Amino acid sequence: MLRVADQAFRTDTGRQRNANEDSYYVHGPVFAVADGMGGAQAGEVASRIAAESFDSADRPGESGESYLRSIAEAANDRIHSLAQHDSSRSGMGTTLTAALVEGDEVSFAHVGDSRAYVYRDGALRLLTSDHSLVEELRRQGRLTDEQAEDHPQRSIITRALGPEEEVEVDTLTFSARPDDVFLICSDGLTTMIKDERIAELLETSPNLDRAVDQMVSEANEAGGRDNITVVAFRLEPAEEVEAVEDATLIGPIAEEAGLSGERVRAAAGERALSTEHRAPPRRRRLKTAAKVLAVLAILAGIGIAAVYGARQVYFLGIDEGGRITLYRGLPYELPLDISLYNEVYSVPTQAAALPEERRGSVTDHELRSRDDAISLLDDLESAAVAPLPAPPQGGDSAQPPGQPQDGDQGGSERRRSGGGERSGSKQRQGSRDQR
Repeated sequence: MLRVADQAFRTDTGRQRNANEDSYYVHGPVFAVADGMGGAQAGEVASRIAAESFDSADRPGESGESYLRSIAEAANDRIHSLAQHDSSRSGMGTTLTAALVEGDEVSFAHVGDSRAYVYRDGALRLLTSDHSLVEELRRQGRLTDEQAEDHPQRSIITRALGPEEEVEVDTLTFSARPDDVFLICSDGLTTMIKDERIAELLETSPNLDRAVDQMVSEANEAGGRDNITVVAFRLEPAEEVEAVEDATLIGPIAEEAGLSGERVRAAAGERALSTEHRAPPRRRRLKTAAKVLAVLAILAGIGIAAVYGARQVYFLGIDEGGRITLYRGLPYELPLDISLYNEVYSVPTQAAALPEERRGSVTDHELRSRDDAISLLDDLESAAVAPLPAPPQGGDSAQPPGQPQDGDQGGSERRRSGGGERSGSKQRQGSRDQR
């Protein structure tokens, strides 16, 4: 179990904007950043609606990903409805990147080009995938990483909350470790300073407050072309819960606590021996009922341990889009559409792009540890051969951003058109603000 040990957040208008259309939500275990667009303060309204949606959201026992997705979809409904009934706010929208800390996992929901990172062991890793024109072109092979980094149309996004009646929300769940630092930010940070510098500041700063302050300061020094919002939090182990004296759960955690099957059976035998000769005959029936209940409790404990054990194994497979995907659990489905597994995340690599001799590693569904499965996934990504599409002929423009590509990234993600340039161009809306 992990908990939030430290957190820091800051938002800044930047050097070239007259108003701050970013919003954020910081109320552990939930954290979110929203970057609005729309002009005439409409972007500010949209991002505020997205951030405030977490305040009154109930959670009826659903998973972290489902909870975050439902909030994003509800915010999209509110923003879209408001824009439809107020012509001054027509076309307004916002990005949203949100995180929920639960147990030893962090779940995310993501729409737009704000980002979520994890900093671990000196390395910064991007967890989300930008919904932007430039990112789509980079995935298609029409732009290199270097060209994408400084492309003049980098701010044109292909998906946002608000412009369309429905929105596709990317979700994923990440297995966290103690001392992991998670960072959520608007693109006003990432377009101004490089990921390497963000990692350096997290490594060298004495605390998260200093690191976040320095990030915003350096983004402004580099030009501050957009609003800048940064939210960061660090995790630590939660206090251990003392073992219950009469616990009967048999499983990996119980074994570590010394509650082996032999020990439980021996303890049960000792209790029976110490009470059997003292129990009066009229209480034999009650004792029999107690034994039945004890057996049922042990069986229930074993069942719980089996479910817990299934969550500790992983396997690779292929999702509906043909991408190589990491799953957690057992590769079986029970009657009534009950699955013993869930998707953790998929990578942009298509299984068809693997050399033929390596494809069996994806389809054999061999059970692995988490680290082993991720290592194999990284190895397969390196082994994939992804042919570049033919460049446009006769001055034709690049493929429209609304046309999805199979090479998406992020857990449980299904990419589709998110409204195109019309609904999500922060670059165009930014110029509208200046008029």
